[in-house]
Amino acid sequence: MPQTPSRPSHSSRPVSTPLHPLHDQPAAAPAAPLVVVITGASSGIGHATALAFARTGARLVLASRNGGTLAPVATACRAAGADAVCVPTDVTQPDAVQALAAKAIHHFGAIDVWVNGVGVGAVGRFDDVPLAAHRRVLESNLLGNLNGAHVALRHFRQRGRGLLVNLISLGGWVPAPYAAAYTASKFGLRGLSEALRAEVSDLPDVHVCDVAPTFVDSPGLSHGANYTGRALRPPLPMVDPRRVADAVVALTAQPRSVTWLGAGALSGRVAHALAPDTLGRAMRWLTDAGLRHASPAPQSEGNLFKPSRGTAIDGEHRKRMAGQAGLWLALGAVGVAYGWWAGRDKR
Repeated sequence: MPQTPSRPSHSSRPVSTPLHPLHDQPAAAPAAPLVVVITGASSGIGHATALAFARTGARLVLASRNGGTLAPVATACRAAGADAVCVPTDVTQPDAVQALAAKAIHHFGAIDVWVNGVGVGAVGRFDDVPLAAHRRVLESNLLGNLNGAHVALRHFRQRGRGLLVNLISLGGWVPAPYAAAYTASKFGLRGLSEALRAEVSDLPDVHVCDVAPTFVDSPGLSHGANYTGRALRPPLPMVDPRRVADAVVALTAQPRSVTWLGAGALSGRVAHALAPDTLGRAMRWLTDAGLRHASPAPQSEGNLFKPSRGTAIDGEHRKRMAGQAGLWLALGAVGVAYGWWAGRDKR
């Protein structure tokens, strides 16, 4: 089982027996493969996570809004040794999520792991972004994942074991200017996870775990809504989606409350804790600087209301921006200096 690539935080409660559906059987009994439900499985981190679990021989239930994009992912998972079924699902619809869980249980008998992998975004000045877009981000990232958590934990309580994984990102701790609804959704998802961890703290084999990467080189940015009128470029360095996927799989062997991934995860949290206003101004300055130098691009609602057709794992941003890491570090230093200077009179 792959290990988490970066040093994660300690669990809020002692780590119990590694998650395994048959760990209470005699030692001689063969290990049964885990049954894993993954939402948002058609591209990016979700696609990578499906393949990572497939290599362990897991039995997979893959979900996304577009059933057509799930088919090639399932084919690749079967080639890697997994049994995989596809269930087109819009997680913003509670009945659809309940049906997803029911189909997983009907097909494989139980659910061992539920990965909440759905995440969408809308970039733009808050009052320039349509209210419907803000609401859709919250419905998908917060309420959609809450729907998944609700059916998963009910099943885990009945079985006495199970693992719920929420993909939160650093955005659950550090606000992102021009992505207000995304920030609100991730802060909310973080709060949901912390509350649920407390609720199941009396169940030693039921776990609620968060994976919080910094910027991930997935298609998410290009698939998302863009109301800036400029082409969006993420900052470097970026995390490989496969690294996030490996961290998710590693939680089945060693559940932890939060797994941090990517350069800047620790410094971002510390900076926000010590000087949140300064960090906010610095991030706004960096975003403004990036948009000023970006090429024009049409406004788009992206995949908010219609699912994307892509199945790629990578966003290809690292290739296009190779050699620019030093520039971003320099801009970051300038941004922090500006944030401190701009806030002097407001202290």
